[in-house]
Amino acid sequence: MTVYGNFPGSRPRRLRTTPAMRRMVAETRLDPANLILPAFVREGIDAPVAVSAMPGVQQHTLDTLRKAAVDAVSAGVSGIMLFGVPLDEKKDGRGTAGTDPDGILQVALRAVREEVGDDLIVMSDLCLDEFTDHGHCGVLTADGRVDNDATLERYAEMAQVQADAGAHVVGPSGMMDGQVGVIRDALDQTGHEDVSVLAYTVKYSSAFYGPFREAVGSSLQGDRKTYQQDPANVRESLRELALDLEEGADMVMVKPAGPYLDILAKVAEASDVPVAAYQISGEYAMIEAAAEKGWIDRDAAILESLTGIRRAGAQLILTYWATEVAQRLRG
Repeated sequence: MTVYGNFPGSRPRRLRTTPAMRRMVAETRLDPANLILPAFVREGIDAPVAVSAMPGVQQHTLDTLRKAAVDAVSAGVSGIMLFGVPLDEKKDGRGTAGTDPDGILQVALRAVREEVGDDLIVMSDLCLDEFTDHGHCGVLTADGRVDNDATLERYAEMAQVQADAGAHVVGPSGMMDGQVGVIRDALDQTGHEDVSVLAYTVKYSSAFYGPFREAVGSSLQGDRKTYQQDPANVRESLRELALDLEEGADMVMVKPAGPYLDILAKVAEASDVPVAAYQISGEYAMIEAAAEKGWIDRDAAILESLTGIRRAGAQLILTYWATEVAQRLRG
């Protein structure tokens, strides 16, 4: 046999011969503890409402949300991220329902904490977009621009009421400058020093958010390109990371996950706190749609997509398949 380089002595296929061999030498492992379940809870419904663009995902009632939390605990999922969907008539320009102690998100936080206690890390989305009648993540100026600093005041109020309602972790997702520091300050000043901040550090202005906006009943006018990041850029992600760490972020996130694995890898390499990634609604919908057409193996594609996110450096992954995948991983 002709020798080419180190062949035939060097044969990488030896480590791929059997499932047991491949499992033994795998560099990346996915565990239920890596997974966080995003969940939507809607005010004023008696039965869950399916999200048409996200097969298998629904807007929960409080009762079905409690069950989803219990199921997540049983599967070994680490956390649940709650999004509130208020009645349309409760939306206004300042997102008042988002800071109402009896608003849907705060009611849901209390319900889940009562159901599962500390067995599941209960997280809350900290943003105004679900609660404003214009659908933006902040307060608007008279000429329709998002007022960064006025919005920070509202975020500080949201942090306090969410922590009061039982959130272990608040997740500011609005991409306002200075949001992490203001929220950390607000939590500390109100006796919530133990509540963590999961910073949406890298959040791109993405076409893949489309199905999510149905799930939260968004009434967005215009777009969010003045505060979410340009998909063409890399360096500003590392700048956002440095700023969030300086402001006291306990964990940081990259969103979306799949189209931005290069960014995720850079953030994971540079961060000294846990790194999360959000596999968003469009990523979910693409796999479900292709599988429904019979074009791909659904279960294999789900695991491959999550393994890729984990391999790129995410310690935590927010995914709508969290409970399903955790159950599969446990066998």
